[in-house]
Amino acid sequence: MRIISLNVDGIQQAAARGLYDWLAEQEADIICVQDLRCLEHETDADIYHMDGYNAYFFDSGVKHYNGVAIYTRALPKALIYGFGFSSGVDMEGRYLQVDFDNISIGSLLAPSATTNIESQEVKMQFFDDLQAHLTKISRKRRDFIFCGDWGIAPKADDVSNPSVQQLASGFLPEEQHWMKQLSQVGYIDAFRHGNEDKDEYSWWPSGELDVGEAWRSDLQIVSSSLTQKIDYAMIYKSKLFSSHLPVIVDYDIELVPEDL
Repeated sequence: MRIISLNVDGIQQAAARGLYDWLAEQEADIICVQDLRCLEHETDADIYHMDGYNAYFFDSGVKHYNGVAIYTRALPKALIYGFGFSSGVDMEGRYLQVDFDNISIGSLLAPSATTNIESQEVKMQFFDDLQAHLTKISRKRRDFIFCGDWGIAPKADDVSNPSVQQLASGFLPEEQHWMKQLSQVGYIDAFRHGNEDKDEYSWWPSGELDVGEAWRSDLQIVSSSLTQKIDYAMIYKSKLFSSHLPVIVDYDIELVPEDL
């Protein structure tokens, strides 16, 4: 099973830059897209509905704000919108999940934040709620793969200039601490189990490779029970569709497509 995940900085601009032509050549089983910046009815055009895939969208209800999508070859048994957090932040077009027999795959767009206290508080509350959710579902007889823009770089190897970036949202000490706790509740960073290379970054805020500071904040966080099923991981760098780069992970898992 191949999963591709990408924050598109707006699905319309990414499509104009050739995203869907590229995706059609990748033989992905699941494609998770974040930050659509459009409402669902704006994705009615054929270009947003690839041959051979079931397409699902979750918008924020606000134009040009958030939105996630999942394309899947296999027909899912269920769809889940949001996590059900009391704050309601997760329902702002931030999380969509497809369920299969024994595995669930989600497309996640975490709240972004500057060093402004209020926005950082919203972000950390989201992650505190998410940790409680991850702990709860870890007891289920089901594997999970959470793909998307987590807005946090896990370790120093995942940022290009740690001494500077540790002062910015996305690599603050409390955010690094939160990521470290993932292993304690049964989850791992799939990319790092399939690729140990240095200088692997998925987000260049400048919009240009090798210009300015870089982050690996686009992640596939998976149940630790899937550790031995991670075959290969890479970040595609040959063409830019947004300021983020596609994260590709191959798993030794088979999802059998139903007739479309």
